[in-house]
Amino acid sequence: MIARFQGGDNAGHTLVVKGKQTILHLIPSGILHNNKTCILGNGMVINPEVLIREIDELKKNSLFPPDTKLYISENAHIIMPYHKRLDSAREARKGKQQIGTTGKGIGPAYEDKASRTGIRLIDILDNDRFQDVLKRNVEEKNFLLTNYFGEEPLDFEEIYREYRRYADRLREYAANASLIIEREIEKGKHVLFEGAQGSHLDIDHGTYPFVTSSSTLAGNACCGVGLGPTKIDSVIGICKAYTTRVGGGPFVTELTDATGERIQRVGKEFGATTGRKRRCGWLDMVLVRQSARLSGITGLALTKLDVLTGIDTLNICTGYRGGNGEFTESVPSNLRMLEDCEPVYEEMAGWTEDISGARKIEELPRNARKYVEKIEELSGVKAVLVSVGAGREETIVMKGPF
Repeated sequence: MIARFQGGDNAGHTLVVKGKQTILHLIPSGILHNNKTCILGNGMVINPEVLIREIDELKKNSLFPPDTKLYISENAHIIMPYHKRLDSAREARKGKQQIGTTGKGIGPAYEDKASRTGIRLIDILDNDRFQDVLKRNVEEKNFLLTNYFGEEPLDFEEIYREYRRYADRLREYAANASLIIEREIEKGKHVLFEGAQGSHLDIDHGTYPFVTSSSTLAGNACCGVGLGPTKIDSVIGICKAYTTRVGGGPFVTELTDATGERIQRVGKEFGATTGRKRRCGWLDMVLVRQSARLSGITGLALTKLDVLTGIDTLNICTGYRGGNGEFTESVPSNLRMLEDCEPVYEEMAGWTEDISGARKIEELPRNARKYVEKIEELSGVKAVLVSVGAGREETIVMKGPF
């Protein structure tokens, strides 16, 4: 079973299977395997139009296996047209202070959830309740759109008809996801909980306000699917061999030179949702260490090691030196202090050998092995997987997650 626990279609997971690329925004990546159960958890905010399109495209391309099941938590909140309109209007109004939101309506949907005016999947399946809540919400959002942002209002009837169609399409997938997960665990089945954004986009512990609108940390997997914390056995932290960021916000190890451009080009670092170039930099172990602490990471899945092949000298950031000259090994909460930080690097020799054929850690070049070992040393977490190429088979597995 694979259960997604937070975020919306602001995330993009790029999968390469047998040379073919598939990008998913809402459905867990396990959907490509047969005999699996995929869950969209209550902690998500779901755009039904995007979800239905994903389902249809997967089926059209024969990528929705016949014995794989898909369920959506009845308690998952639904992204409405006014969420997207408000998201874009607010971002445009900020001018140079924009945070780089995807404009998908994620933040406003989570706002409505917190203010108890949100619309859940179970609500759009109940015609009378849906009408009542939608009328109140459209009235309020139109007031904001027209009086504050100077935009055209939304039409209640148009939204109502559109979402009734979505309800008819999604009804077969609606379920008590929490109960389904619990029963599968009781049968001895394995469950993989899948997040959407990185640790430092977490609403509480990230580089606020340049963050997403949900908790991206491992602890939220429990709340986001409806499961007790004692059921979690291990936490795998997915970490690139270098550091990237999409959108605004401080980035201490960012490379704006030819090396940064090379990493961006070779790594094909484009946002799967926005298409924007990802900002690239040297691996920041200050961020990795904090991520390991915040999520209780028990193993590292190190990806894109192959992208660094051919770079003569590699740098790993071991700490920051602040504007006052003091050395720190932690991430300052004050953004202005973080923006003033300079990286403190440890240099390592690179490698030129093609590593895509390696299937055991011993088959990596000596310098590549030393790079992996240094990451383990600085993070205090052992690597359980090393990716040496984009293909599924181009992976060194030292320890299976289950």
